[in-house]
Amino acid sequence: MDEIGDADRRILNALQADSRLSNQQLAEIAGMSASACWRRVKALEDAGIIRRYCAIVDPARIGRTFHAIVHVTLTRHDGRNVETFIAEVRRRPEVLDCHATTGEADYHLRVVCADLAAYNEFLERFLFRLPGVATVRTNLVLKEIKQETAIAL
Repeated sequence: MDEIGDADRRILNALQADSRLSNQQLAEIAGMSASACWRRVKALEDAGIIRRYCAIVDPARIGRTFHAIVHVTLTRHDGRNVETFIAEVRRRPEVLDCHATTGEADYHLRVVCADLAAYNEFLERFLFRLPGVATVRTNLVLKEIKQETAIAL
């Protein structure tokens, strides 16, 4: 796909704000016909720029009040341990984000659970049992200051 233009930016900004907009509403925002808008959205999807559509759920309103940033260091970067760690973390619904990083920890996870007991169970029955996990350090999230779901365009 060519570099995104102004109309694509308007489409992407509008969809990031409300992915339930109709194609007609989106076309009006983007300043184009409905058929041209549909083609642009399809091209953005096909190019992988739009990866998926989703609803943002407030964790506290569904009983997930424990929120932590977990720093994980592996004993060594044995390929099998890394692959196992990544595959298993991807399966866990408590893990909202996982990033491989530089610095003291190898991975940073954002974990949301019902409460401290559920988090302790997540640690003991899952994270501590993964091969190659050397250290786990937890920072509790006290207050959310900023969380963006949209990328500034």
